[in-house]
Amino acid sequence: MGSFNAKRSLPRLRTAFAGTARFFKRHACVFVLLLIIGVSVSAGYRVFDELKKELRIVDGDSETLVKTMGNDIETAFDQLGILVETHDYISVPLSTRLSSDIMQEILIKRAVPVTITVDGKTTEVMTHYDTVGETIENNGIVLGPLDRLEGLGLADPIQVGMDIRIVRVREEVLTETELIPFAIEEIPNQTMNKGEKKVVQAGVDGTLEKYYKLTYEDGRIVSREYMNEKVIAEPVTEIVEYGTVPNFVTSRGELVRYSKVLEMRATAYTSSFEDTGKHPDHPEFGICYTGMKAREGIIAVDPKVIPLYTKVYVEVLGDTPDYGFAIAGDIGSAIKGNLIDLYLDTSEAVKKWGVKKVRVYILNEQNDDRWKKTDYIKDN
Repeated sequence: MGSFNAKRSLPRLRTAFAGTARFFKRHACVFVLLLIIGVSVSAGYRVFDELKKELRIVDGDSETLVKTMGNDIETAFDQLGILVETHDYISVPLSTRLSSDIMQEILIKRAVPVTITVDGKTTEVMTHYDTVGETIENNGIVLGPLDRLEGLGLADPIQVGMDIRIVRVREEVLTETELIPFAIEEIPNQTMNKGEKKVVQAGVDGTLEKYYKLTYEDGRIVSREYMNEKVIAEPVTEIVEYGTVPNFVTSRGELVRYSKVLEMRATAYTSSFEDTGKHPDHPEFGICYTGMKAREGIIAVDPKVIPLYTKVYVEVLGDTPDYGFAIAGDIGSAIKGNLIDLYLDTSEAVKKWGVKKVRVYILNEQNDDRWKKTDYIKDN
């Protein structure tokens, strides 16, 4: 290895330094210009960086931190290519001015399509709201206290394409009026003929109101529920008197009122000696046991069966005309039990009569003072 020779190296170094000096002297302007440009660029970057605004953008589920030279949000979004539709939600107005002093936080909620069916109409709307209830309210729909959602709740979260069906529910009270039939009370009247009736107090139907709760869904009745009822007017009982006095109408159209009827046999007699054992010159000839004068309309009876002075009507069974009205005014030794003896005017009539079946009606009207008179005249 050779040793360093200072004497020979020194002239070479001087020559090299001299050449470098001459190069820098010739290119000094260029270096100065480059230096100025570098300093300007560096300063410009620093200024640009300081003028940038920081944005924190939350767009749905994504979050982005960006810097922008825009002076407001709308300009910044244009620069960043962020599009906000009409129905989308943005937490601050697009005209909001930006500041480089603080980071601006912006929340964007994208609207999604849903359908709302209410009052017979189905409408598709765009909504950025979180819940069904908020979407309904902010579409101007007012829910009644009884309205309901089909298959959804007001707090349910909104989903794309959700079908929101609102059922309008209302209730009303229906009043129905019914008649309360009046009762009929029948009271016996012992002075009226059997079969006769008389209204002494007219009946009046009452009024009953029944109340029902009707439930409507979208204008259609879905339930009818009985609630209660109220009597508006009480019914008035009709009072009817009915006759208890037995009666019948004779063949001559006369109404016979009776208290008792007896099935009997009837014979006939006259005032002749054959029937009474008295001649016409006898002081008691033609005089009955009661003192009545014997004539048609007087009958002999067993007083144990038909008391004397009893007013009767004798109905003859069969084709023979009735004997008619009569009074028990006589007796006879052979007249016992259910046998009576009818007075006839002639012996021929007595023979023709024979023995017949009769019904003896004990008449309802009995007037002792009248029928004890000896001058009794038979009714015709």
